[in-house]
Amino acid sequence: MSALRTKVVAPSSALGDGQQLAAGIALLRSWGLQIEASPDPARHWGYFAGSDGERLADFSGTAELWACARGGWGAARLLERGWQPPGGYLLGFSDVTSLLWAQQAAGVSGAIHGPLVTTLASEPTWSQQRLQRLLAGQTPEPLQGRGWSGGRAAGPLLAGNLTVATHLLGSPHCPPLAGAILLLEDVGEVPYRLDRLLTHWRLCGALQQLAGIGLGRFLGCERAEDEQRPGFELEQVLRERTGDLGIPVVADLPFGHGAENAALPLGITVELDGSSGVLSAA
Repeated sequence: MSALRTKVVAPSSALGDGQQLAAGIALLRSWGLQIEASPDPARHWGYFAGSDGERLADFSGTAELWACARGGWGAARLLERGWQPPGGYLLGFSDVTSLLWAQQAAGVSGAIHGPLVTTLASEPTWSQQRLQRLLAGQTPEPLQGRGWSGGRAAGPLLAGNLTVATHLLGSPHCPPLAGAILLLEDVGEVPYRLDRLLTHWRLCGALQQLAGIGLGRFLGCERAEDEQRPGFELEQVLRERTGDLGIPVVADLPFGHGAENAALPLGITVELDGSSGVLSAA
């Protein structure tokens, strides 16, 4: 692959220990990428990786790849400060959903929902290679999930964190949802909170616009084992809130927080097969 001019940026939470950041940068360099800038791990403003102005300034200049260092919280505040898609690939997930979706909403290609620099070195080899090939311009390989609702649908790919994406609904930073294949993941949200989020999508008519739904990992979202009150399990909530839409729904796709986070290029046309559980480039 070509030596992409790369800037590592920190739009969200404070980085803290710089070891994971250094490991991720070393891996990118081993692919031949040219790292032109990276944030100081010690830089912070409260729980952010610097003031809003400092984090916004990370995106100054030009690069072919903007690789986000960490998620957490803070990226949406940059939209409030007038952040504009910088051009080139934009890589990240979790809190970075705000920027990925804003770039897609602006009609600028190159947003990739995938590993952060601080998580990249811990990704399995197949996931690292998938991202490397994607940055080289290759078509992503199919992903296998578990089919919940039958049928096939094709449409533009949109992927993000459910909590973050919910807070973009109704804003100019939310991409068009009509006919999209929407992939969602989350972390640390118990079932009733996920129910609340998905109910909001239903109330505003967002879920009803989609051509298909893919669900990734919902890490730490299971009902507590010692919970004594009546309730629902995670899968029950996800099935009930998506199962009556009459569109393909596929669960357990290998992306999100946790052990594996397959890179997903936003905007490409994909096909979702609700029977076989396969997501593939169309």
